[in-house]
Amino acid sequence: MQVNEIVQEALRLPATARFEIMDLLRQSLDKPDPEIDRIWGEEAVRRLAAYDAGRSKTYSMEEVLGSE
Repeated sequence: MQVNEIVQEALRLPATARFEIMDLLRQSLDKPDPEIDRIWGEEAVRRLAAYDAGRSKTYSMEEVLGSE
């Protein structure tokens, strides 16, 4: 069965079934990597420590979004 055929068949399903298929497909692509999660966790701790120590420059939301 070709991808287009699968999509056409899926489009005939009720919205709840389409959502379930979409969610299952998304989950199959979104596999967490424990090593990356660990590295980002360490980085978050470093950034918070720098902020707490006053070594990190902060910006207002207006500065970031350019809506001063």
